[in-house]
Amino acid sequence: MARKKTKIKGVDPEYLDKQRASMKRVHRKSVFFNAQELAAIDEYCRRFKVSSRSALIRQATMEQILSGLGDNHPTLF
Repeated sequence: MARKKTKIKGVDPEYLDKQRASMKRVHRKSVFFNAQELAAIDEYCRRFKVSSRSALIRQATMEQILSGLGDNHPTLF
């Protein structure tokens, strides 16, 4: 007796498109650094072979923000 072929269902392409669109960065913020701060960032990037300074700054900022929000979550009592 032959087995009936069943299609393996994957993720809906429309859903993936919506996910990608929601993650697209469209809001711009500017940050100013003094000479010492910029030198420290440049040294870090050189030492640890970071190719994208913007990704480094974004990741460090978001980690700090999210950990702060997690530490200060509202309590009921």
